[in-house]
Amino acid sequence: MNTDQLLQRIESKRDEVTALTQELVRIPTVNPPGDAYEACARFLGERLAKRGFAVQYIRAKGAPGDSDAYPRTNVVARYEGSHKGECVHFNSHIDVVEAGSGWTFEPFGGQIQDGKIYGRGSCDMKGGLASSVIACEALIESLGSGVALHGALEISGTVDEESGGYSGVGYLAERGYFSKPKVHHVIIPEPLGVDRICLGHRGVYWAEVETKGRIAHGSMPFLGDSAINHMSAFIHLLETQLGPKLALRRTQEPVEPVGARVSTLNINSVHGGQVVQRYAVDARGWPTADLPAPTVAHSCKAVLDRRFIAEEQLDDVKREILDMLQELQRTRPGFDFNIKEIMSFVPTATPTDAPVVAATAIAIARVLGREPSYISSPGTYDQKHIVRSGHLRDVIAYGPGILDLAHQPDEYVGIQELVDSAKVMALAALRLSAGTAGDLH
Repeated sequence: MNTDQLLQRIESKRDEVTALTQELVRIPTVNPPGDAYEACARFLGERLAKRGFAVQYIRAKGAPGDSDAYPRTNVVARYEGSHKGECVHFNSHIDVVEAGSGWTFEPFGGQIQDGKIYGRGSCDMKGGLASSVIACEALIESLGSGVALHGALEISGTVDEESGGYSGVGYLAERGYFSKPKVHHVIIPEPLGVDRICLGHRGVYWAEVETKGRIAHGSMPFLGDSAINHMSAFIHLLETQLGPKLALRRTQEPVEPVGARVSTLNINSVHGGQVVQRYAVDARGWPTADLPAPTVAHSCKAVLDRRFIAEEQLDDVKREILDMLQELQRTRPGFDFNIKEIMSFVPTATPTDAPVVAATAIAIARVLGREPSYISSPGTYDQKHIVRSGHLRDVIAYGPGILDLAHQPDEYVGIQELVDSAKVMALAALRLSAGTAGDLH
């Protein structure tokens, strides 16, 4: 099969993939709370419907975060080929994190400078979404001119990946949208680099730990028992006992960056005592805003973000935390606690000889003239839902952008990366849909 014309067609769409990325960036789909999900889903669906896709809008009613004010609307579009074959699905999340401070570009402006598109979500991952759209559209436009599409192409724009994906891919996977015989291969265009194939990710265990105390007047703290002090003792154990152990645990998986090839623990947040207040004084030193009430904290809560490697077991990860809390309960007077699990996922790893890996590797070699590297992600992404709920294991992450730029000020994606990754996606999809290892010249 001669694919030179297909690659030339994608090259000619440089301005189109640039413009599409800009348009997507300019839709501020900030999560939380879930702004503009409906608008972004409709924008994508209406474009694909004009190209012959059958489009579905699926609201995750009853799922976390969904409300009439912030509907969790996902879009799934499917194009059926004229020959029997398999379905290749490109899944991108449409939500982005808040812009934050420190920008020199307009966060939702989609500005171009030096061959780069700047804006929140340009890298993570609206650039990848745009590349997958252009790849599929170019394939469809090439039909009948030396290119035959076997099977089907699917493109989805899903919500809430940044907060776990439960209303997006998680919701859809539980309803068969990422299972055979509907879908056979999935490529998630996360920003891992145009010459790298991401096979999976580390595991995650999120938990909220609450230490308990006894309220009393702040002028007589000896009559109370500070939950904050108890939390301090727990955090001390995390730093002095667990931390050094985690630093010695190294994985054989190709996690990037290299610093993430060890087990890690991050304290996501700590809240104790009174609710957050706004304190201010005037020139005289008199208060002009809130004032604290003198109380001893009777509760303190911390959220733990534990990332674990493939060589660890989830039960052991949980047990380590619980053992430390129980040790304090035995040895520290008045120590009492609750622990609540928020989220957990085991590591995933797609074999390097899986069809989606092999097809993408061949495409990278063809487009870039070099062999790909294989990596694993330090953080989880929506592959976890596809594997666990969809029971589909032919899944990778591959897309344009530099992962280190995600969630940063002045986030950007390179235009050349958009074009190159679209070429790779198109060649990989063509090969996978045919279910063959035939050459692509």
